[in-house]
Amino acid sequence: MKKRIILTNLSALFIIGSIFTSCMNNNKQTTEAPKQGITKQAWDKVGDQAVDLYTLTNKNGVEVKISNYGGKVTSWTTKDKSGKSQNIVLGFDSAKKYTPAVPYFGAIIGRYGNRIAKGKFTVDGKEYTLATNNGPNHLHGGNVGYDKVVWTAEPTVDTIPALTLTYLSKDGEEGYPGNLKVTVKYTLTDADELKMEYTATTDKATPVNLTNHSYFNLSGDPTNTILDEEVQINADKYTPVSDALIPTGELKDVKGTPFDFTAPTKIGAHINEVPGKPVGYDHNFVLKVSDTTMHQAAVVYDARSGLQLEVITTEPGIQFYTGNFLDGTLKLDNGKPIAQHTALCLETQHFPDSPNEPTFPSTILQPGKTLHSTTIYKVTVR
Repeated sequence: MKKRIILTNLSALFIIGSIFTSCMNNNKQTTEAPKQGITKQAWDKVGDQAVDLYTLTNKNGVEVKISNYGGKVTSWTTKDKSGKSQNIVLGFDSAKKYTPAVPYFGAIIGRYGNRIAKGKFTVDGKEYTLATNNGPNHLHGGNVGYDKVVWTAEPTVDTIPALTLTYLSKDGEEGYPGNLKVTVKYTLTDADELKMEYTATTDKATPVNLTNHSYFNLSGDPTNTILDEEVQINADKYTPVSDALIPTGELKDVKGTPFDFTAPTKIGAHINEVPGKPVGYDHNFVLKVSDTTMHQAAVVYDARSGLQLEVITTEPGIQFYTGNFLDGTLKLDNGKPIAQHTALCLETQHFPDSPNEPTFPSTILQPGKTLHSTTIYKVTVR
């Protein structure tokens, strides 16, 4: 009888030990460091062209997905103050969903980001006529801008994931002069920064204004509006616009206006005071800089998630856009409508219509010169 009890006790100890070991192994799996680097997958087809999706992951487990179709940032997943993973940008799970009706979600914008009045400008005494795709004006590169082309992609095989995209914009494309070779390098750093480095060269004088058009909602839920998110913009002046959203040529003080974001201010605080329809911000802010070194342009904070987005750039301006034209006709992957003011854009740039405004910083790139521009979007928990 005693022997039987001893065997039973040994069996019980063995079972308890097995359970303990199993739990330890499970804990080990859940605490394993994320696999850093970059992966590639065949994603979709655009017309007869196959396009790929690249996933960049840093040591903290932050994950950014980018396609070589328009250089689109399709998702950006990070953890909020509760440790819950949140996607903070608008995007889709299929390239086919990025129809012409989709307003540039996550894309590289070029040859000229923002508007050029009446689609015309003059360089070296010659007038050029561009595609007009925004009423009488040219917007974001025309009918087939850089957001709608397939780029050549080269991933960097390293612990710090990077993706280099290149595109040759040919002489006459959308009306622009010169063969423009463009390179955009995305790097996801271990400081949770998405760094974007733009380089361009041309064989004819041409206007160039490159940017990224990601739509952010820091709550992680794009059914929430952004009206309670706080924004601070490092600008004492902005460029007022006409009803057609073309700059008047003035640089106006933000003080005493709805455009004063020199201190953290909720987006919804004065949004109804902004002139024009539809309601909201779609304006260029003149950053307080004296050269092209890196400087802080803007900070956004969402109290719901605790996430903060900092924008650092070499550019002299930033377009603050509050999703005014989102009207519910576009649907998320889950079928929910994308409503007005449910995302914001902070597009680092030179000023709109600069080729027609001689007092604005020049956007004309000359042959033999190289354009260099850098923007960093950094996410932290506050």
